[in-house]
Amino acid sequence: MNYIIITIAGVAGVLLTFFVSHDLKQGPIRASAGLSLLVAIIFQHTPLLQDLTVCATIPYVFIGGSFIGMVSSEVIHSYTFLTISGIIFSILYINASHYFNGYGGALGTTACISLLVSISLWIYSRQIRHWFKHKKT
Repeated sequence: MNYIIITIAGVAGVLLTFFVSHDLKQGPIRASAGLSLLVAIIFQHTPLLQDLTVCATIPYVFIGGSFIGMVSSEVIHSYTFLTISGIIFSILYINASHYFNGYGGALGTTACISLLVSISLWIYSRQIRHWFKHKKT
């Protein structure tokens, strides 16, 4: 159950940041910082949430997801692939975060890897569709 909550937090960080940045035209830095601050305040100052161990992790996962959401709409503009990127980020965070203890930049590095994988999937899906389209003719 905790993995599902962490994945939802990661995907929410990606999608909300991208939405506020591009659709509400607030810019990537303002969107990421504002939303991350809001989530951190909610999870740090709500007594009921402080007792749950998974709630201590949610702000970190949300911030890492917001790094992905800062991507330019010229690079990737599909909410589907942004969601995939958030899921990949969450999986990497769950399974590899203990390897980054003591190192700075772990959230940004994990976000970058997730975004690159998602962009690669988007490029390959376009290539496959293009290949099938020309194969039919």
